[in-house]
Amino acid sequence: MKNKLISLLRQDARLSNQQLAVMLGATEKEIEEEIQHLEKEGVIMGYSAIVNEDKIDDDKVTAIIELRVTPQKDCGFEEIAKTITAYEEVESLALMAGAYDLAVTVKGDNVKDIAMFVSQRLAPLSGVLSTATHFVLKTYKDKGICIDGEEKDERNFFLP
Repeated sequence: MKNKLISLLRQDARLSNQQLAVMLGATEKEIEEEIQHLEKEGVIMGYSAIVNEDKIDDDKVTAIIELRVTPQKDCGFEEIAKTITAYEEVESLALMAGAYDLAVTVKGDNVKDIAMFVSQRLAPLSGVLSTATHFVLKTYKDKGICIDGEEKDERNFFLP
């Protein structure tokens, strides 16, 4: 039941315990207890809304920053990851395989804010070898949800 419950919550965290119970063939009490257990164990870390940024009055800028770093003896990437996650601008941080080591997603009020964050906070960190900053221009899909800023044309077009 745990994996199916997690899958359903990933799709729609607003489902009620009653709805989840019906979908999973369980009682509301069982669902409530399982969710509490998953939260206590740190499996479920929180709940959030997926927002179409184009439809809110918020001119924030999002960037994905690639970092190449030197892993530290005895702790690998853990210490630099802890340092980076402490910055409030950081929305996400992931260890990567490939051309770079860490992917940092940050938000700022403008391009200059992000440039200053990279040059004054990330680049000077001990062990950082290089950075590459990529600005997000438009998001098409987030957490499995398609974000469509345009109205869909429901008419059917037939070509001869």
